[in-house]
Amino acid sequence: MADNIVYLNGEFKPIESACVPVMDRGFLFGDGVYEVIPVFGDKLLRVDEHLRRLQNSLRKVSMTNPHSDDEWKQLFRRLLDKNPGDDRAVYLQVTRGAYPRRDLSIDKQHPPTVFLMVLHIDAVSAESLESGISAITVDDFRWRNCDIKSVSLIANVMLKQQATEANAVDAILVRDGKVTEGTASNVFVVRRGVIVTPPKSECLLPGITRDLVIDIARDNKLAYEERDIEENELLRADEIWLTSSTREVAPVVRLNQQPVGDGKAGPMWYKVIEHYQQYKQALRDADG
Repeated sequence: MADNIVYLNGEFKPIESACVPVMDRGFLFGDGVYEVIPVFGDKLLRVDEHLRRLQNSLRKVSMTNPHSDDEWKQLFRRLLDKNPGDDRAVYLQVTRGAYPRRDLSIDKQHPPTVFLMVLHIDAVSAESLESGISAITVDDFRWRNCDIKSVSLIANVMLKQQATEANAVDAILVRDGKVTEGTASNVFVVRRGVIVTPPKSECLLPGITRDLVIDIARDNKLAYEERDIEENELLRADEIWLTSSTREVAPVVRLNQQPVGDGKAGPMWYKVIEHYQQYKQALRDADG
């Protein structure tokens, strides 16, 4: 297998030789943002939407975008060419860089740290997803700027660990009686033929896969709503899904050790995952 070549501050190099200073604010404070962009058939999934979300995260933390969209795309292309493969993902991270002193104050004269690498992701088929996953509900104690894709993920790690200790795959977060999202995913429920997901807000990350699922529902005339989901609606849901770039659309078949619906992937999920797989295949087959 070829070396894993990464990009760090203007240079492509093997990952083993890529280092950042211990004074980097990403290391000291988690002062940075990131994106993960899936790649199917050497095509980036909704790259423009990912770059818009990156820009939103940078703006909200008062950082200047170090590259234009075209420059980012050129870097992605060069990085992928150096790391050939099938299904992959581009991980990019921008931190506020290394300061000479540990100080919370922002000094914009210091250049950011820009890091990119390619992640291997296993191809996800409808058949492998069909068995579903288990989840628990937990209190969402995170900060109120969850629409920023921040590298500071200790709260998400703690919440995911709660799920692990409960022998579940993931956790569905609840704040003030309302569902927000998963530890690294968006939440959908299906009730009486209607697909429902919480509206975008500062309480959750605006997922690219979330938006794709909504587009699939709209384009295929499947009933859907963007509205608050009360915690008790999870108990009455016919189906629950968790969506993300790497998880895609995963059916939750057990919640808090109880079956969701009939304890199997539901009929609406089968409809949506079929269209999702078709979307991926069309991306693979597209020219350019």
